[in-house]
Amino acid sequence: MVAAVGSYLDAKSHGGTWALRIDDLDPPRVAPGAVDSIFRCLEKFQMHWDGEVVFQSARTGAYQEALDQLRNRGLVYACACSRIEIGDAGLDGPVYPGTCRKGLPPGREARAWRVRTGDSAIEFVDLLQGRVRQNLDREIGDFVLFRADQVFAYHLACAVDDSAQGITHVVRGADLMASTPRQIYLQRLLRLPTPNYLHLPIALNAAGEKLSKQTLADPVEPDRAAVILADVLRFLKHSPPDEVSADGVSALWRWALENWRRDRLPDVVSAGAPAV
Repeated sequence: MVAAVGSYLDAKSHGGTWALRIDDLDPPRVAPGAVDSIFRCLEKFQMHWDGEVVFQSARTGAYQEALDQLRNRGLVYACACSRIEIGDAGLDGPVYPGTCRKGLPPGREARAWRVRTGDSAIEFVDLLQGRVRQNLDREIGDFVLFRADQVFAYHLACAVDDSAQGITHVVRGADLMASTPRQIYLQRLLRLPTPNYLHLPIALNAAGEKLSKQTLADPVEPDRAAVILADVLRFLKHSPPDEVSADGVSALWRWALENWRRDRLPDVVSAGAPAV
């Protein structure tokens, strides 16, 4: 909700539109009823999206076309490695060692498709966090675009969809900041425009973990929209007056849209959880 509110306010306060995209590429991880729950939650929070909702599960043809383009230019290659084998290479972290870069080992079959990363660093200026730099080859390695379970990778889908939707500004949580250089790299390879990026701090629990399903955080309660929205605004250093908070969701949005300023935002990558 922190990322949703921040992106909504940044778009609307600058006269822009706010797009809703459902990242449902990975069927086993899509919980039944989750999409309807998202819709109901946004409606309760009076967060009205612009245009049609884009479902990534309906966009696989566009991702295949992008992958084919890269394959025809020799920029991707088949990989037979499993996650266990990459770990057994003795590397510190998820850096891929390039095992299949020069061809599949004898007797092995392709499991995935990886993109070749160059040695030059990807650099961008985040609108909140400042200059960010990452050497993909040294810090990530050749990364997967099409997985062994026949699912297109998030980075490829985002690069393709941001361009297709005409996205000019991506506002999201700082937990995704390390993904941005990979998406920029793909944008350059596919000759797509690069949006501006703003990565908001993420809310943490008492143990310093991101509030999420994985850390068993409680879900947002739509029936407490006014209380939660006020808490999220305070988390983002936009504290509404008590009388505004008491007037409900509509009043909070009017105040927030009039007072939204990027230079007020906390620029730390993570912060403690709001009291909701």
